[in-house]
Amino acid sequence: MKTHPPKKRPVKQKRRITLRARLTLIYGGLFFAAGIVLLGVTHVLFAQQLDRGGDLSVHSDSSGDASSGRDAPSDSLTWVADEQKRLHDAATASLITQGGIALTLVGGVAAGFGWLIAGRVLAPLHRVTDTARRIASAPAAGRGLHERIALDGRDDEVKDLADSFDLMVEQLDRSFDGQRRFVANASHELRTPLTVGRALVELAMHRTTASPDVKRLGEDLLAINDRHERLINGLLLLAGSENHVPERQSVDLADMVTHVTAQSTPEAEKAGITLYEEADQAPTTGDALLLERIVQNLVENGIRHNSGDGGWVRVTSRTLEDGRAEVEVSNTGPEVPPYEVPTLFEPFRRLGTERLVTAKGAGLGLSIVRSVARAHGGNVTARPRPDGGLTVTVTLPHHGRIPPRG
Repeated sequence: MKTHPPKKRPVKQKRRITLRARLTLIYGGLFFAAGIVLLGVTHVLFAQQLDRGGDLSVHSDSSGDASSGRDAPSDSLTWVADEQKRLHDAATASLITQGGIALTLVGGVAAGFGWLIAGRVLAPLHRVTDTARRIASAPAAGRGLHERIALDGRDDEVKDLADSFDLMVEQLDRSFDGQRRFVANASHELRTPLTVGRALVELAMHRTTASPDVKRLGEDLLAINDRHERLINGLLLLAGSENHVPERQSVDLADMVTHVTAQSTPEAEKAGITLYEEADQAPTTGDALLLERIVQNLVENGIRHNSGDGGWVRVTSRTLEDGRAEVEVSNTGPEVPPYEVPTLFEPFRRLGTERLVTAKGAGLGLSIVRSVARAHGGNVTARPRPDGGLTVTVTLPHHGRIPPRG
C-alpha cells in the first residue's frame, strides 16, 4: 500500500512594513520628538518669566506700604499670591493645550509631506523592482532579459543601482543568446557527420562483396553511431527543454502511458521484464511531445536498469485530490541507497557507475525528465523501493492552470 507524506500547512507570511512607511514613521517620530522638546523648553522659560514678574510686583507693593508707614494687610498679600498662581496655571494650561494641538496639526502635515517625499524618492526603486520582477517571472530563463530600466535623472545611489542592474542583465542576455546560438549550431554540426557516417557504414554493409567480418564490423559501428546519436539528441533536448513552452494544449497523461507502454512492450519482453499499466485519467496542459518524452524516459530507465528475468515495471497515471496530474513509474532492480537518489538526476550520472556512456544509455534520462517537468511548472521526486529498484513520481499542474515561473 502506498503511503503519501503528510501535507504541509501553508506558512502564513508576516505582513511587512514598507520602506516608505518606515521612512514616514521616522520622519514623523523625529518631528514629534523635536516638537515635544521645544514645547517643554518653551514651558520652562515661560514659567520662569511669570514667576519673576510676580515676585517683582509683590516686592514693589510691599515697599510702598512700608514707606507710608502702614503694614500691608495679610489678606491683600494672600489675594495677590492667589491671583498670581491662577494666572500662572491658566497660562501654563493654555500653553500646553494650544501648543499640543498646534504640534499635532503641524506634525500630521509634516508626516503627510514626509509620505509624499518618501514616495518621490523611492519611485526609482519601484521601477527597478518592477523590471526585476518582470524578468524573473518570464515564462522561460533568458526570455525577459531584453528589458532595461534605463533610469534617467540625477546621478545618485539609486541611479548607480539601476545602471549596475542594467549592466548585469545585458551580460546575462549575451550569455543566454550565445547559448541559444550554440545549441542551434550544435544541432546541425553534430547530427550531420553522424548521419553521413551511418549512411556510409550501411552502404558498405549492403554491398554484395561485403565479407562477414565487414558486416559484423558495420553492425558494431552502427551500434556505436546509434549510441552517439542518442547522446547528442539527449544533450540537445536537455539544453532546450528548459525553454518556454510557447504552445500549450490539453493532454491526458493516461493516453501517453498507454502509447508508451505499447511501444516499449517488445523491448521489455526481450529483456524478460513485465510491463504493468494503470492508466487513469490525468489531464494537464503542455507540449504533448515533451510530456510523452517524460513517460518514455521513465519507462526506458525502468527497463534498462532492472533485475532481468522476473523483473517488472509498473506505469501509473492518476489525478490527485487537488487536481494535479501525476505519473508514477516503479521498477524492480538493484538496491538504491537513499543518498544516491539526488545524484541520479544529474547529467551522465548512473547508480554505481562513472560518468561514462554505456550501452544502457547516455545517463540523461532522469535529467531530461526533471528539465521537462520544470519547464511545465511541475516537479519530480524519486525514492528507493525496499526490495530494490526505484519509484519516480512526476507531478504536473492542474488542467488549464499554468503556474508562474520563478
